[in-house]
Amino acid sequence: MYVTKKVIGTLNKCYALSELTYEGRHCFLVAAEKQDPCYLFSEDGEKLSTVWEGPGGVMTMTPLPGGNGAFLATHKFYSPNDSAEAKIVIAEPRAGGDWTVRTLVDAPFVHRFGILERGGVRYLIVCCLKSGHACKEDWTKPGRVFAAVLPEDLSPFNEAHQLPLTELKSGMLKNHGYCLVREQDYDTALVTCEQGVFQFVPPETLGGDWEIRHLLGVPTSDAVLVDLDGDGQLELGCMSPFHGDRLDIYHLNAAGAYEKVWEYPEPCEFLHAIWAGALLNGPAWVVGHRKGRRNTMVIRYLPGTGYTAEVIDEDVGAANVLHFVNTAGQDVIVAANRETDQIAMYTFAN
Repeated sequence: MYVTKKVIGTLNKCYALSELTYEGRHCFLVAAEKQDPCYLFSEDGEKLSTVWEGPGGVMTMTPLPGGNGAFLATHKFYSPNDSAEAKIVIAEPRAGGDWTVRTLVDAPFVHRFGILERGGVRYLIVCCLKSGHACKEDWTKPGRVFAAVLPEDLSPFNEAHQLPLTELKSGMLKNHGYCLVREQDYDTALVTCEQGVFQFVPPETLGGDWEIRHLLGVPTSDAVLVDLDGDGQLELGCMSPFHGDRLDIYHLNAAGAYEKVWEYPEPCEFLHAIWAGALLNGPAWVVGHRKGRRNTMVIRYLPGTGYTAEVIDEDVGAANVLHFVNTAGQDVIVAANRETDQIAMYTFAN
């Protein structure tokens, strides 16, 4: 595996990433955790525009299906101790390269969210880190998960008329991680907290009940489901505990429960960046941590060797990573290297 790195820009406390189709071009977004801008880049790393100068506090961004460049994003989540005014906004492009931004829904402490589709219905799932606090480092009010049917036309929603949310689950202490998982012909969401790893499954039909599966009871900051060893079963890759230093892989046993089969041999302080999927035509798990050696690594399964971890960059401190295949057919990882304010692209080749 050969990796070529290109630094395409700097952004103070760069954090959130998302793919986007803009004016028919494959692009991606990079936004900041603090009160700083959001930038739009072409897939080759050319900065095309500034979507907003502030207010920042962007934990998550995701494109609206069929939105011709429109996307949803969190605003005003600046830290676990400064996110009571957090919300989800709609950003839409205008002629001339400008953008409009308006509120979709106030969601205090919203850290992650996503759009799921099942049976032709789109759902917004909203994951809030906590539900309130009285002082710094107050975790006495656990997080919650909410959902809403997401209409195709979002033009009626704004600060005065917001999308209504319904609570799916409460009592989720340090509700931090989110991962979209495709199952059969519909989407599900992997959500992680101190109580472990949960999989949220949208209703089979509109108006039905959500299914919530408890996959693992170990305190978890982030997780992925991916078949690394090619046996047809999805392994559970976990970062533990909250903003923790352990990388573990769990496999389904004969009883249908997840048991640990691998762990990274040394601590990785403040694990945070995470993605899993096909990389160079094989399954891979990409991770990054924000303290200590601040490495970015690719974890794979090699026949005859087992699970292996290869460092692709050092001392960068990635907060999040984004994978895509560019128009030349190359695998690309974009990293928001928060601890070094560096936006980096890594191009992979065999």
